[in-house]
Amino acid sequence: MSEASSLKAALRSPLLPFWLVLALLPLGRASELGTLLCLFGCVMLFAREPHALSNHAGARLLLMLFAAYLLAALLSALDSVAPGRSWLTVAGILRYAPLGIYACFAIRRWPRLRAMYVASAIVVACWALDAWVQMFTGWSLGGQAAPHRISGIFGADNLKLGPVLASLSPFVVWAARERWGLRGMVAALLLLLGPILLSGSRAAWLTFALVVLAYAAFEARTLKRFALFCAGGLVALALAVGVAWQFSPRFEARVTRSMQVFSDSESGVNAALSGRLDIWGVAARMYAGHPINGVGVRGFRYAYPQYAPKNDHFVVSDEACGAHEGACHAHQLLLEVASETGTLGLLIWLAAAVVAVRAWRRVGSAARRRAFPATLALGVTLFPLNTHLAFYSAWWGLLFWWLLALWCAALFVVEESPGVVHGRS
Repeated sequence: MSEASSLKAALRSPLLPFWLVLALLPLGRASELGTLLCLFGCVMLFAREPHALSNHAGARLLLMLFAAYLLAALLSALDSVAPGRSWLTVAGILRYAPLGIYACFAIRRWPRLRAMYVASAIVVACWALDAWVQMFTGWSLGGQAAPHRISGIFGADNLKLGPVLASLSPFVVWAARERWGLRGMVAALLLLLGPILLSGSRAAWLTFALVVLAYAAFEARTLKRFALFCAGGLVALALAVGVAWQFSPRFEARVTRSMQVFSDSESGVNAALSGRLDIWGVAARMYAGHPINGVGVRGFRYAYPQYAPKNDHFVVSDEACGAHEGACHAHQLLLEVASETGTLGLLIWLAAAVVAVRAWRRVGSAARRRAFPATLALGVTLFPLNTHLAFYSAWWGLLFWWLLALWCAALFVVEESPGVVHGRS
């Protein structure tokens, strides 16, 4: 099946509602059209097959993970510092269940999963190409570039291009490798490298580095070849950084600021991390003050001034959420869960992680190969030794659950024929 036919299959088949969630992400709330269509699809599914869940292990796995995500939020909302915001978040979480169930039943066979991979890769590749246009002209479909970063189709007031491209890059790399082999994989990595570097997001840099390492290991299969691939990658990275340093003042300023992490002073490290040390310290104190069930999902910004020093940068300025409000979220997954949902939330998330890993191990090597792009995308998005966007926010939470739904579906797809496992992979 060619890339064009795969895209047509995604647009004409039941995959369309699920694919629309991804395709409309740059348009903000418009992506909820896809979730609404998935809800209607679920209603029709259960009206026709009331016991459908008993026949799909992927859907049952997704509901267990959904229950953990919802329960952590629900318990935190009971005595939240911002009850209205927390309960609204809990209500919004409910839409992820039909989104995931629909994905599991719409993507039940390998040809549909392949079509979903390719269609997703085409969308992300178009975002990357649009970002390249902005790099050379200063403009893209999202308008003019942000003052210090490439913002691409997401716009200068929504600096999510880097994290999104990095998290979804496994689909582009997979599709290019399937179509053109090793050369296609390298070309896809280079296509994504420029926009991710110039997006200015250090979290995106680390996420993309993990993707590159994972594909190098997947392709090499021996330690010697892996070392050669890594050496080639470092050369390509050095050349890309050199060119970006020479021709992009945005990138030069970002790297110069990042190099302060090697300074001897705490203030230098904090400046290199854009004040993350201050935010993480407040998150830790917030967790210490509410150790059982946290301050409530999405209550971080409301509790921040209470736990921050009087001269805290994010309190005295309007750089984050607003004047005198502080940072919007913890900028780190574990600290977000700890500060907003407490020890109960941490334990629930840990239990969900154990369930997910055990399910991944049980499905067998062939299923793991089929699910490799989705597994890698989900894994690098959740990588704990990084900074993150808010996983309980409406926008990033939707992208996270889109990935999780695709992963649950991919683990349990049925082969069209016994001889097909992963295309050329």
